[in-house]
Amino acid sequence: MFVSDLSFIFNWWFTLAILGLIFLPLTSIIFRNFFDRGYIFSRIIGLLLLTYTIWLLASFKILPYDTYSLFSLLISFLILNFYIAKKTYFLEKFKKHWKIFLFEEFLFLAGLIFWSFIRAHEPSIHGLEKYMDFGFINSILRSEYFPPKDLWLAPESINYYYFGHVIVATLTKLSFLDSRITYNLMVATLFAFTFMGSFSIGGNLVNLSSLNLQIQNLKIKILIGGILTSFLVALAGNLHTIYLFFQNYNVDNPVPFWQLQPQLNSSYWYPNATRFIPFTIHEFPIYSSVVADLHGHFLNIPIVLLTIAFLISLYFNGRIHLGYLISFSFLIGVMLMTNILDGPIYVLLFTLILLVKNRVRLERKLILILLFSFLFSLPFWLSFKPFGSGIGLLCAPDFLTAIGNLSPFIFEKDHCAHSPLWMLLVLYGFFYAVALGYILKIRKNITESDRLILLLLLFSTILLAIPEFFYVKDIYPAHFRANTVFKFHFQAFIILGLASGYMILKIIQKFRLSLLNLIYLAIIFLLFFLVMLYPFIAVKSYYGDLKDYRGLDGLNYLELAYPSDYHAILWIRNNIKDQPVILEATGDSYTDYARVSSNTGLPTILGWYVHEWLWRGTTDEVNIRTEDIKLLYESTDSEKIKELIKKYNISLIFIGDLEKQKYPQLNENKFSELGRIIFQEEDTRIYQLN
Repeated sequence: MFVSDLSFIFNWWFTLAILGLIFLPLTSIIFRNFFDRGYIFSRIIGLLLLTYTIWLLASFKILPYDTYSLFSLLISFLILNFYIAKKTYFLEKFKKHWKIFLFEEFLFLAGLIFWSFIRAHEPSIHGLEKYMDFGFINSILRSEYFPPKDLWLAPESINYYYFGHVIVATLTKLSFLDSRITYNLMVATLFAFTFMGSFSIGGNLVNLSSLNLQIQNLKIKILIGGILTSFLVALAGNLHTIYLFFQNYNVDNPVPFWQLQPQLNSSYWYPNATRFIPFTIHEFPIYSSVVADLHGHFLNIPIVLLTIAFLISLYFNGRIHLGYLISFSFLIGVMLMTNILDGPIYVLLFTLILLVKNRVRLERKLILILLFSFLFSLPFWLSFKPFGSGIGLLCAPDFLTAIGNLSPFIFEKDHCAHSPLWMLLVLYGFFYAVALGYILKIRKNITESDRLILLLLLFSTILLAIPEFFYVKDIYPAHFRANTVFKFHFQAFIILGLASGYMILKIIQKFRLSLLNLIYLAIIFLLFFLVMLYPFIAVKSYYGDLKDYRGLDGLNYLELAYPSDYHAILWIRNNIKDQPVILEATGDSYTDYARVSSNTGLPTILGWYVHEWLWRGTTDEVNIRTEDIKLLYESTDSEKIKELIKKYNISLIFIGDLEKQKYPQLNENKFSELGRIIFQEEDTRIYQLN
């Protein structure tokens, strides 16, 4: 089985490698001051430009979203990059850097194989929010033009920041692999991108800080800085793992570990590290890699790393022209369509960098960025309604709560929550312990590179502080600041990890033998051990000690859970073209309901109830559809049934185990009168309506 999976992996890797090579001449111009010329970012740039171009053309109905269009565009980009290569004498630069390129390619492939191997021990596209993400991808794969159809609210379009899913679908089309395989390959790819993007940034921070200096063993220091940064961003957890060595606590009311009895906790549950502060979420990259939901925050990591690398290059470049502003605006525009809050976050970082570099006419640059990023994402906004209903002020005083709403700000009673300092130190104490030692080492001689690192530290601290004062209002009453903490803390973790690799190397370089320094290094080593313990615990728990290799097929679980439904779903995937509406049972989020629409990409009347409530901001429509689906399955009123079929333009009826469980008075005879059976196996049937 592993041998057959290797063929999938190498097919996928070859697609990415070719894409990267095509766009390497352009990337080399953007990252001309990077020691590796931004090699690993060339495939991210290629993915973004190719996906964005086809998305834009398909959004305006100029070109269909199909394989022929993709390869036509790829040939056009090849010609463009060939022209760039010729004008910039790229071949000579390639000869100079090919060993670096080969080394980074080897590390990327190793990361891809490594996480594919792990993922193959539990490849099920099942549980948590995988149905949602897989459904988006399958709906996009069936789309000829954009916006793609919402598989859970036919015939509406997706009201979610779905661009990252278009990237997955694009790679799926380019590789000619099935989405049931590429879902898991994309999870592995995101791990590899996180590892290698961090390696490039960490190594280049070391290299750029060494400009105009004669430093011994620079290549080794670049390698160490890059690898260290990779581990801290792609693999490290937080200090919550210290609870592995103490008795259990009530997860709804966490207490400091020093108040617990020491003992080896065999029941330590790794997700607690991401839900430690009550009523919040504070995840980090390795957790996302482990649980493997292809959510916007996870899909956006390569774009985030590319953006940070772009800003670092800009910081050391010294000159900002219109081309840089447009390029940065493009990245922000893509972020807005992939993980919406990341857009303003990195506009803020850009602003701070300009302030530190004493740039003039800052307002004009920011206006241009906001304008261009809006224009780049305009087709997305034409079909997207933000489901955040305002910016809330935490612990608003009484005179403001009496006002209630002063758009876009809202002031709600009983919305007061803060993160205790000791909890924040459990989550981010390692990074700040490193920062403390670093600041003490450089305080007498701060270089240009040190100013950048200090800026990144300040920015990360601002990101951690913002959810202590504000929250983006959504539908969740008790967890009113959960998603805000999630989005801001996730980015803070990445940036702290990128800065810490450089800081640790700087601390080691300036180390002087003394008792105090030895104690400090011992503490840092202990904390490093604790954060690096996390991936071992998480992988062991989620992937069952890596004892049962199941392969990369993400739908195999379905054959065991619902055998006849599984064969019906495969039949739909292979035989039903386009996106006719299919009727299936609706149910709660995080359940097995909506398994047909999710696994096929066919839109249904209503999928997961709470998710559509969140995306639409109201229960009005979902409540109506819930009752209509019940009527469609259980009613004997033929005229009412025909009316509903016409209302939702239903073409297919699915009847399986879940439909019979959900609708005990299911009346199937009427479907025989309205259409014919096109698939039947045991108690599972699909009707096609006349």
